Amino acid sequence: MENEKDTLRLIYPQWQGGDISQWINDIPADDVSRGYFLGAQILNFLAPENNQKTIQIPISLDIENRKTKNGIISYDAILEQTKTALSIIKDEKPKKIITLGGECSVSVLPFTYMSSLYSDDIAVIWIDAHPDINVPGDNYTGYHAMALAACMGLWNDEITENLPSKIDPSKALIVGLREWDTGMKERQEELGIKSVSPEELKKDNTIVLDWLKNSGASKVMIHFDLDSLDPEDLFAGVVGVPNGIKVNEVINLINNINDNYDIVAFTIAEPLPKTAIKIKNMLNQLSILK
Repeated sequence: MENEKDTLRLIYPQWQGGDISQWINDIPADDVSRGYFLGAQILNFLAPENNQKTIQIPISLDIENRKTKNGIISYDAILEQTKTALSIIKDEKPKKIITLGGECSVSVLPFTYMSSLYSDDIAVIWIDAHPDINVPGDNYTGYHAMALAACMGLWNDEITENLPSKIDPSKALIVGLREWDTGMKERQEELGIKSVSPEELKKDNTIVLDWLKNSGASKVMIHFDLDSLDPEDLFAGVVGVPNGIKVNEVINLINNINDNYDIVAFTIAEPLPKTAIKIKNMLNQLSILK
């Protein structure tokens, strides 16, 4: 990303889209739910410093109001935060957006905004162990599992009505996919969304670039969910899904895309820093620090 003044770095610590405490038992449930908030701050701290303008999206930490509405947990908070993020992006008018999240839904607004600018000349590389094409009414109510579906406008409600555009399923490729909720493999096939498994990527490291060439797009948006990684190589998400992409493979993939295409949106999502949460809780119990 050559012109740093045209690039907006968003710290987007939205956590409400994840309903994840059921999978983690060694951390208090409330802390698990809000763990993505801390994860986004840590990503920002660890990311290389540069001259890109950086803005943090205001995110509520209220754990009491997690009401499920319209088939989505914490619907009202997500709607309000979506409106706030849209207002900020419209004011800034960036040509490129880097997003540090936060759960997977932090890609939805930046991607649909960029899609509204570049129309058909844009493709999505969704690097994820999961397809993220759930919709309201499915068994799981977490919005982060609906992120790609929201980008595609697969349902209508006040959240999707606030999104600047819809992305055609034919313009998305899911990389690292290896785990589906019930019915999601069939939905992926119905939508015609192509995917590349970690094994396929390992065998042919040009497979993604070949797909991009065939897409005809010159601009690319990349969503990088940390659960796409092989947990034996780097475990930074909620639940490790075996046989994932190696760290060096995802680095090479993203850098190769950047060498050949104009990346107009890039997201890193789903960091859940379990050890940092435990240290934070320990420090909070030390009276000398209060």
